[in-house]
Amino acid sequence: MNIIITGAGKGIGFELTKKFAKIPDNRIIAVSRDISRLEKLEFTNLLPIAFDLSEINVKNNELVKRVFSEFNHVDILINNAGMLYKNNFEDIDIEHIKEMFEVNVFAPVILIKELIPLFSIKGKSHIVNIGSMGGVQGSVKFPGLSIYSASKAAISVLSECLAVELKDKDIACNCLALGSAQTEMFENAFPGLSASVSAEKMAEYIFDFSLNGHYKNNGKIIQVVFNDF
Repeated sequence: MNIIITGAGKGIGFELTKKFAKIPDNRIIAVSRDISRLEKLEFTNLLPIAFDLSEINVKNNELVKRVFSEFNHVDILINNAGMLYKNNFEDIDIEHIKEMFEVNVFAPVILIKELIPLFSIKGKSHIVNIGSMGGVQGSVKFPGLSIYSASKAAISVLSECLAVELKDKDIACNCLALGSAQTEMFENAFPGLSASVSAEKMAEYIFDFSLNGHYKNNGKIIQVVFNDF
């Protein structure tokens, strides 16, 4: 299988990359701003690509070009990269708002749109957008996360819409609305607190769902919350 994982340099994305790379027949493109940890992994089927997703646009599509040069089809795309700046709404910097939407929304949109020709060439493919419980209507909200949560709400609804539009192309699209996981992002947002689950365990769930979840689910926003950490 050919798999693309963004935000692969640390946290959930790093653990997820290792799980996929342990299967010799898989080929993985792992995208991250910092690929130093990825380069230390001894997997011959892993290709780390350093790229800042906040800078992706129609003109700056070097990442897309690289994917096309490496893969003749894509089985799984996991839009895991995320950007979070925690600040009260009235105080948050406009540039930080833009960066969160660029990474959390625009980057997945551009990647999906540009890579459509590579999906479903060899059977049903799966787009997995990593959302957040903060982006789920009616969920508990936290001060300082208004823009982050709004961006994750956008990717959730986008997943529902793409499932309808891409169904005839045999491309499934789902969103996993994650609860808290012990990652650097969580620790920066909530210093001194412990998340409900480790990054490794959350990655295990995403790994299994990415491989099998699209056979029964399409256009679903699935809440992934653990309470046994």
